[in-house]
Parts: sequence; C-alpha cells; structure tokens
Amino acid sequence: MKRLNGMDAMLLYSETPNLHTHTLKVAVIDPAGSEFDFEAFRRHLRRRLHLLEPLRYKLVDIPWQLHHPMWQENCEVDLDYHLRRVRVPTPGGRRELDQVIGRVASTPLDRSRPLWEFHFAEGLSGGRFALVGKVHHALADGVASVNLLARAMDVYGPTGDVTDERDNDDAGVTASRADLLRAAARDHARQIAELPGLIRDAATGLTRVRRRSKERGDHPDLADAFDAPPTFLNHVVSPQRRFASATLSLADVKATAKALGITVNDVILATAAGGLRTLLLAYDGAADRPIIASVPTATDKSDRITGNEISGLMISLPVHVADPAERARLVALATRIAKEDHEILGPQLYGRLMAYLPTAFAPAAFRWLGQRDAPNKLMNVAVSSVVGPRERGHFGGAAVSEIYSTGVLSPGAPVNITVWSYVDQLGVAVLTDDRTFDDPHEATDAISASFAELRAAAGISA
Repeated sequence: MKRLNGMDAMLLYSETPNLHTHTLKVAVIDPAGSEFDFEAFRRHLRRRLHLLEPLRYKLVDIPWQLHHPMWQENCEVDLDYHLRRVRVPTPGGRRELDQVIGRVASTPLDRSRPLWEFHFAEGLSGGRFALVGKVHHALADGVASVNLLARAMDVYGPTGDVTDERDNDDAGVTASRADLLRAAARDHARQIAELPGLIRDAATGLTRVRRRSKERGDHPDLADAFDAPPTFLNHVVSPQRRFASATLSLADVKATAKALGITVNDVILATAAGGLRTLLLAYDGAADRPIIASVPTATDKSDRITGNEISGLMISLPVHVADPAERARLVALATRIAKEDHEILGPQLYGRLMAYLPTAFAPAAFRWLGQRDAPNKLMNVAVSSVVGPRERGHFGGAAVSEIYSTGVLSPGAPVNITVWSYVDQLGVAVLTDDRTFDDPHEATDAISASFAELRAAAGISA
C-alpha cells in the first residue's frame, strides 16, 4: 500500500462528470512480417504485467475521507475486462481512427478496478492496428508514461534484448480499516510538521517573484498573469470528446529551431500559437490579444513509472502577432520569463501545496468549478511537449510506427494540444469536446500550416 501524493490526489479529485482525468496513449502498429493480432497482443501484455506495476494498482479510500486514498499494489487484473476490441470504420484512415479515439476518451474509468483500459483497434488501412491506452492521470504523468511504455514494448526490436517475461501469480493483501487509519494518522503528523516550512517557502518565493517581475517591467506583447482573455476556446466543457492527430518531421523542427536560435519546445509553442491565431480569426473574427497557455513541466525526470511529479508554467502565446518569426521570438521570451519565475518560486512548491488539499471537500469544489459558466482567467489552452522513445518499439514482433498522447481538459478550457516525439517524428494530438470546433481536424490542419509558415520564415525549404 502507498499513499497518492498531492498531485495524484488532485487529478483524482478534479475528475467530474464533464471533466475526465484519464490520458490516452495511442500506438499505431504495422504488423508487416509478423504474426500479430489481438491474441498476440494479449499474450504479450499478460507476460509483461509484472513489469508494469501501475497497471496492477487499485484505489483504496480511507474511512471517513480522513486522508488521500492509497494504492493497493499487486492486484489481480481481469484482462477480459481491461482489453477491448474496437473496429475502425472503412476506409480505416487517420480520420476514422481519430473518431474511434474520441469515443474511447468520452467515458470515464471504473474506480472499483485498476484505472486503465487498452482498446485494440482493428480495420486500419494497410492491415495495421492501433492500441489506444486509456490510463488515469493519477497513475502516471508524461515522464512516467514514457518509461512505462518503454517497459511495455520491445524497444530494441524482436531480435534484440529479451525482456524478462513471466506469468503474474502474486496478489496484494487489502489493508484493514485500522491499518488505513493508522497510516493516515502517521501521514497527517508528518504533514503538520512540514507545514511551517512550506508556508515560509511559499511566502519567500512569492516575494521574490514579485520583486523580479517589477525589475523586468511590463511588456505590451505578453499577456499579464491571471488575465486570460475570453475566446471561443473557453466555455463550460461538455462530457463528449473529439480527437485529431497529425505528424511533423522531428528533423525539420530541429532545423527550424536552430535557424531561429530558439529551442525545440519554443518551436512547438510558436507553432501552436500560429495555429490558434488562425482558429481565433476563423471563429472569433479577431486575434487582438495574447492568450495564455498552461504548459506542464516535470520536476523529476527519473526512471519512475508511476506518480505525478509535475508543475506548470503559464506562458503567453502571441496570437495577435501576424509575423511568424516575431511570434517565435516572443514565445522564447515568454518561456524564459516563465521558467525563471518557476525556479524562483520553487519547482516543487505547487506539488507540495497539493498535498494539503482537503479530501472531504475537494471533489465537490472541483465539481462546482467544472460547471461554473465564468471565464477561466488563469489559462486559455493547454499545450504540452514530451520526449518519447528515441528507438523504434515493437509489440509481439510488430513495429510501432506512430505514437500520440493526450493530456486532460481543464475547467473552462476544452482544448489540449500534446506533442510527443517518437524516433524521427512528432505526433501532434488535439483533444477537445464536441462544442468547440466544427471538426477537430481544423486544429491539426491549422497547426500543420503554422509550422510550414514558421519553417519558411526560418529559411528552411520544404
């Protein structure tokens, strides 16, 4: 048994009927030259479960909600429940697969079971398959998901190193009510002892950030904190999900970053800004103010495979600027400022504060927030970038050709753009609800066009 940390618990409490907090990991699989199908994948997963510990965790609530829930480890897993077969409509292209992924994303996970499902999609063109993994964000953040995926796959190919495989016959023991209460009391005592230091660090960090902000002065082309403007991107989120995907060349992205003198992450944010500018002009008829992107950042980049060790940056996106090179310059500036403030405040501070969320009241507060029809002044959109596997992976001898990932939607902000690198490409995924776009592929088309525009501005030929 182990306690959910503050960020894990927050992602659990913030799940509401219209705001699901599971993430998706999508792997497109090309079985060429291998005997691969649903049964082959089932055998592969069954023999790997002992390496994928979070898939054998189950939530255990504390009596009277006296503390955050705990994970019961080494639980039995019913693969007949967790593995599902789905059919991609003809002709089995990207749009048809994206439609299936949107339906998978629209339903919450059952908290009485381990918090994951794998949907095996058949019927893709070219005899391909897709694996749509739905995993609760409380189980794993981006860093943990990358490491978990590496364990699930044969990263070095079917003829490379042999991963330790075996059947899973160990089952965990459920703690008694008395054990749960004693553990809660111990953890509360520890938290009470740590509280004065947390208050001191928070006060010191906020004072230093305010001082540094005054030293920098105002910048008219950057959005002010807590002043996200109202846009068509911001409204009460509906329960239904829509998904769209696209790919970009990693080599082109790196070349563009080098030519512009910025980082790859800056290129991704500048590309998102250009795409969102196009969408704002189309839907709102104007893009006259910078908007704010919530950008998650890891505070621990170890080889862990579970838990959330993350914080967030609020980064101004200059959607009001027409010139792509100038947008990239402003994104790089905004990112530097956000990172500097994050370091001054303390990268772990946000996660430390989440540990003190009141278990008895937090879920109700998040439900109210999720249905509140008021502007989200904190952010307009979520944009994240994760470095995925650098070597091609395989499932049961079949090569994984593409990987996509999604984050979660936030109250009043029903658009999440997640970019995962995999081998030589970037998988761009847009998750939204059914009220924001006429077609979610408008977003991926706008992002792709924005990158072409940015690449041209950098002098990189097609």
